[in-house]
Amino acid sequence: MNRPTLEVADIVRAAGNSFWEKYGSRLAWPHRKVLDAIVRCRTTALGGHLDQCVRCGHQAISYNSCRNRHCPRCQGNARARWLAARSAELLPVPYFHIVFTLPHEFSALILQNKRLLYDLLFRTSAATLLEAARDRKYFGAETGFLGVLHSWGQNLQHHAHIHYIVPAGGLSLDGSRWIDSSRRFFLPVKALSKIFREKFCDQLRELFQHDKLQFHGSLQQLALPEVFSHFLWELGHKDWVVYAKPPFGGADHVLNYLARYTHRVAISNHRLVAFENQRVSFRWKDYAHGSKNKIMTVPADEFLRRYLLHVLPKGLVRIRHFGLFANRCRAASLERCRSLLGSEPRLDPSVTAASQPPCPVCSGPMMMVQRITPQDLRYALIPIRQPPRALDSS
Repeated sequence: MNRPTLEVADIVRAAGNSFWEKYGSRLAWPHRKVLDAIVRCRTTALGGHLDQCVRCGHQAISYNSCRNRHCPRCQGNARARWLAARSAELLPVPYFHIVFTLPHEFSALILQNKRLLYDLLFRTSAATLLEAARDRKYFGAETGFLGVLHSWGQNLQHHAHIHYIVPAGGLSLDGSRWIDSSRRFFLPVKALSKIFREKFCDQLRELFQHDKLQFHGSLQQLALPEVFSHFLWELGHKDWVVYAKPPFGGADHVLNYLARYTHRVAISNHRLVAFENQRVSFRWKDYAHGSKNKIMTVPADEFLRRYLLHVLPKGLVRIRHFGLFANRCRAASLERCRSLLGSEPRLDPSVTAASQPPCPVCSGPMMMVQRITPQDLRYALIPIRQPPRALDSS
């Protein structure tokens, strides 16, 4: 994919300081750290490294990335490394994609209690899948799955939801055999929606009763017990959205599908269209009107405000494994599942850990030969080394 002509960093560089002067008092210091990281990413400010081709000796300087998980530039390499590790864990069965979405009425409360409520969203949605899967009325098996938290919609507004990737089957409750699920659907979404709604509301009520929730600004009235109780009562009578996409094929399809969800940020640089007169235009898909592709234009301040809505608390894990694939039992569960399915661990040769891009001159492998500090780059104090010894071609 070609490098985009406009990047989020360009918008932050041009409008970030004025945005912070206007709204910084309402934001937290982690928001500033994200803005600074995006601006400095892959620039001389972070230093770099000198690479040389082991074949022709061509040299190139690469700037270091900021490695901030909210930076659009830094997700490609992280995604490649993560997918390489996941490749060996996939089972030779179809997979389902199931999405749990919270009603938009929760957005303001979530934004004031991100760590608590994103964790609650994970726990209750995962417990819903596990409970329904164990129910003999639906499936009667132990399952395992991977979940990825997203907090945004295509228009960059807050939209909390979790994507789950679930194998089409599971272990019998006694662990003696593999049970295939229906190829049409994994579990009935109406049942999942009802269980999810009850679990989330019950545990949210418990958090309120233990005074663990924060209520600021326009939400102060919600801190009153009778108001909060009515708030939950109203949402408890709505239909909550649980969406199950049709199953897709084997492991190769799963990896390609995962790559679209695991290391996304709120908006990619490739969706940006223009930045003119302090207004930002970007592409978005309007799912409410037939998934039509549209262009949205907003003031730069509004664009940055929406972008920062999706900054996660430090240490909050947004990719999690549950059930059979939980970290504590994943290796043993995978071994048992493969034994019953009669398969061996796989490693997709097309999915490898991130490496240096090939030489632009001869397409040979590039090797890092020197680390470069920001001072070296600033004053051009970069000694040129001899090309490394060519690889043995025998």
